[in-house]
Amino acid sequence: MSVLEHTIGMSGLDQFPLHGPVPEMPATNGPLSRQRLLLEAARRDNLTLWELCLQNAGPRGHLMTIGTPSQVVDVMEHWFHNGAADGFNVMPAWLPGSLQDFVDFVIPELQRRGLFRTEYEAATLRGNLGLPGPVRRRQRGAGSADAPKAPVQIP
Repeated sequence: MSVLEHTIGMSGLDQFPLHGPVPEMPATNGPLSRQRLLLEAARRDNLTLWELCLQNAGPRGHLMTIGTPSQVVDVMEHWFHNGAADGFNVMPAWLPGSLQDFVDFVIPELQRRGLFRTEYEAATLRGNLGLPGPVRRRQRGAGSADAPKAPVQIP
């Protein structure tokens, strides 16, 4: 219940019956877009307050996919090919275990289907982002303004 209260920016939900309808929410200074999204889902799907708490507790209102690597990739592929997503934020349930499972089992399936790269074009993050490499001292001309200066001797 406290997770839902935090998410929608309202306290006091414990005064309402858990298995009753989701109450009307007063205006809040909390996160309005998330509140609106959750309340619209509750009304549309006729959720009880308890069901809304459960839906929000794990994935916090985000898509949660559970299954074999192939089933997880089926969902991701469907969303990607239908324009519902151009990328995904992976939010593992616990670290490092579920993240390692994603890397070890889901990524290879994404690669097999051609949905995730198998190698990078450049050898560094800088190169993959298309940024220029650092200028090395030997590449600077001796007379250039940014050439290192000779040390100054103080008597």
